[in-house]
Amino acid sequence: MPICENCHNEWTWKETFKRSFTLDSKMRCPYCDKDQYITQKSKLKTFFFNMIVLLPLVLNLIFNIPGVILLSLFPILFIIVMLIHPFHMEIGNTDPFGYKS
Repeated sequence: MPICENCHNEWTWKETFKRSFTLDSKMRCPYCDKDQYITQKSKLKTFFFNMIVLLPLVLNLIFNIPGVILLSLFPILFIIVMLIHPFHMEIGNTDPFGYKS
């Protein structure tokens, strides 16, 4: 779980999950109310975790998986990725892209 660099409190799974559904990389710490930013490393991890959802398409090219199984794998993998995503999120005090708001 992410840990605030200002107050050093660890965010809960629910707080992290709720705050991760934004297009902005800036998030407010629920404890100290300071801005925190998703790190570049965390964004890269998120990209690779999201690619796991598309894994059945690659497996279908190799093994010719029946359509019913293939279509059932997408929501299952999506749910798994969404549940583990908050455990891999990292935050910091600085914006990795250096944008000024």
